[in-house]
Amino acid sequence: MSKIFKYSIFSIMTLYLSSCGKDFLDVPVQGGATAASDPALAEKLVTGVYNTLVAGDAFGSGDTHGIAFISTTNIMSDQADKGSTASDQVGIIGALDEFTFTSTNIFVGSLWSGHYNAIARCNQALKALETASIDDVTKNKFIGEVRFLRGYYYFNLVRYFGGVPAVIRVPESAADANNDDAFRTRASVDDIYKIIIDDMQFAVDNTPVRSATQTGRINKGIAQSMLAKVYMYRKDWQKVYDLTTSVIQSGEYSLLSDYAKIWRFEGNNSSESVFEIQTGTYNNTDFGVRGYCVWQGPRVGGKGGWKDLGFGFCTPSRAFVNSYESGDLRKLSTVIAIDDSGTHTGTILYDGYRIPSKDSIENYFYNYKAYHSELKTIEPYLGNRDNKQKNIHILRYADVILMQAEAAYELNMPSVAIDNVNTIRNRAGLSNTTAVGGEELRNAIWKERNFELALEHDRYFDIIRQGRAYEVMKAAGKNFVKGTHELLPIPSLQIELSGNRLSQNPGY
Repeated sequence: MSKIFKYSIFSIMTLYLSSCGKDFLDVPVQGGATAASDPALAEKLVTGVYNTLVAGDAFGSGDTHGIAFISTTNIMSDQADKGSTASDQVGIIGALDEFTFTSTNIFVGSLWSGHYNAIARCNQALKALETASIDDVTKNKFIGEVRFLRGYYYFNLVRYFGGVPAVIRVPESAADANNDDAFRTRASVDDIYKIIIDDMQFAVDNTPVRSATQTGRINKGIAQSMLAKVYMYRKDWQKVYDLTTSVIQSGEYSLLSDYAKIWRFEGNNSSESVFEIQTGTYNNTDFGVRGYCVWQGPRVGGKGGWKDLGFGFCTPSRAFVNSYESGDLRKLSTVIAIDDSGTHTGTILYDGYRIPSKDSIENYFYNYKAYHSELKTIEPYLGNRDNKQKNIHILRYADVILMQAEAAYELNMPSVAIDNVNTIRNRAGLSNTTAVGGEELRNAIWKERNFELALEHDRYFDIIRQGRAYEVMKAAGKNFVKGTHELLPIPSLQIELSGNRLSQNPGY
């Protein structure tokens, strides 16, 4: 085996192996504190795992929730287009938007490395926690938090790539990593889902409820809700129903009355928040996911002459904007619509910030849910646009309600499904659904998911699991190929570094 393979295949595990001349894993740490000798270190290791959620270096060390994540969830869906200028990142983001990407796409590679870097951090923390000198309840709570995050990362990977390497332990050495097929071959989709379910069930069983948990940390409700989503993708509807019912009946969550406030600073960790990536105030840092806001902020164009808000990527498509029902309050909180009236009125955002009219703006629509106020008196802001303190909502209580609705429909409980759909619609200022059952009711549930969770990184995965991605994408004018684009390609670099032992997905 070549030396380059020995040290480089684990770009998926950069925290494990060294590219230096000597295998550092072969040399035991001398005299350093461990979780066994220092109880405080155990919690620090867990905190280090949480920090992987803010990874957003799509052009470098890896991405979990940055522009690569935005591109492969929102932009690849029918809800949004690349945006920005025609030539900006056309070979990377544009290729993802138009489904002309290949296995060498840098963002595809960064998602792989970002997620496996995070999994490596999880595995290291889990190994250290095995011998941590803390009581069993606390130890299992910490293990539950870390296993949830590992399960979440694998849930993303299996939806992106299908079967992937099942890396669930820290290799003893570079030789160990290179000799164990688990590290360099793809496990089956079923095997990956078993890892996910086992990890999340452990979190369900060993983490306290939300009200007994520090803000931002994994709790029982988060684990139950995400496990319900996992089972939804497995079409195990009874488990979806049971888990969502438990969350709903816990009394720990409720919908905010004002949909618009969810994505503002005042809506961080609200009663509707289930799983939210913490930034700034909540994770004791001065930064968020690098570039999350600026990548999607309104971009200068035409006459210019104003302080623009970013690069202008991930613009809601005109077809999607026009598909909202009249009176749907969610539209105004999801889409920043640029004034094109010719009156130069501009667009006034909720905090009073004025965006000029279309002759000074590159695109017509922008993602309002990604906006963070430029006014420090409104939202915490240290002046670095790349590191705006914007919490990212991965899972909300509204999603739990809609998951229960879909499970109820599949289990022949239409009245529950209808009530849940109406709960979501009424909050949005809409009348009750007219659907009473059958395909009409299922489509009504899917429709509410589309608008309720718009631009929240769920739509692309949703239409694939629903089996209608080709039809939806074709209607949106995208070049989606059935049988290929349900998955991303395995990065070509990873296949090469594995000695061609990682097989490629169909069509790539």
